[in-house]
Amino acid sequence: MIIPDLPRDPVAAVTHRDPYPYYEQLLRGPGLHFDETLRIWVAAQARVVESVLGDARWRVRPLHEPVPAAIAGGGAGEIFGALVRMNEGTQTHEQPKLALHRALASVDLSAVAQRASELSARSLPKGEQGLSDWAFQVPVQSVASLLGFEDSQLADASGWMRRFVASLSPLSTPQQIGQAHEAARTLIEEMKRLVDKHQGGGLIGQVLEHAKLVGWDQADAIVANLVGLMSQTFDATAGLIGNTIVALARTDRRHWPSAAEIPPFVDAVVLNDPPVQNTRRFAACDMHFEGQSIPQGAPLLVVLATASRDSGRPFGFGHGRHACPGQVLATSIASAAVSTLLTAPALITPDLRWHYRPSANARIPEFTTAQGAPA
Repeated sequence: MIIPDLPRDPVAAVTHRDPYPYYEQLLRGPGLHFDETLRIWVAAQARVVESVLGDARWRVRPLHEPVPAAIAGGGAGEIFGALVRMNEGTQTHEQPKLALHRALASVDLSAVAQRASELSARSLPKGEQGLSDWAFQVPVQSVASLLGFEDSQLADASGWMRRFVASLSPLSTPQQIGQAHEAARTLIEEMKRLVDKHQGGGLIGQVLEHAKLVGWDQADAIVANLVGLMSQTFDATAGLIGNTIVALARTDRRHWPSAAEIPPFVDAVVLNDPPVQNTRRFAACDMHFEGQSIPQGAPLLVVLATASRDSGRPFGFGHGRHACPGQVLATSIASAAVSTLLTAPALITPDLRWHYRPSANARIPEFTTAQGAPA
């Protein structure tokens, strides 16, 4: 009998080669349990995950630390502290989320897909070298273009975003955090410039229009959340593209999807191998939850990947109050990128190998060849 190599805990599972047998074990356990090693509560079953994500007593940030201490006081902290997904309440969450949701719902997805296809084809690696970078560049450049960045700025925008996003990981180094603050200030300045010069229409125009309609009048927060649209795209959509490439590499070429089948193929990856595997919540008060006494401030790991498997419904883009409004945008960009990639199928070869970037919550493959060279 072969005993599978299982990850040691649900955080290690994120970057494990195959975490899903371990996740099945979690699902067979209690709905809520305390992990003694990680010192954190863990929710894995869909019913419990859904309950947590819909319960206002579970906050996205600790009450005493709305912005991570490592980035507080700098440009990266300024953006983080204003992000809708990191806030609660009417003025800092409900109104902004409604405005962003309505603005994104108005986006012409066919135009987005066309633009993503153009950018994908323009930057498609000539060989396996650069495949990982390509998976990051296409989503953030697609959204940057949607926001009004000129083509000549897209490479810079991608670089600024890469440096900014590096600060959002608890694994970030002091050097990365310093670079992130500088990149964040540049992104804020550039986004303010785009807001000031916009002539109506476009994604920025839609966000500003809907912000006014719902009473969201915090100009700096609006700018920060426009930057946030790019940052969420950077990791989540890059991970979705990467995990779709992994799914293709594991599929016999004779059974690869046709052009019409790519969107449902990507949707299956969202369900079965999501780029965002977990998220965290913090108890805002002492409470009884799922038969357990939870003290104020207690952290909770919400395992989205297991909830998806348990329910047959995708949880990787969140659920309830903090569901990501950009899911359809992300899947549209990923589908366009993968469609372009399949015009050069030699990039996905039998020699393609991958490991996963160090992360506590995002499952993002980095590709190499059998010889170990970056792909």
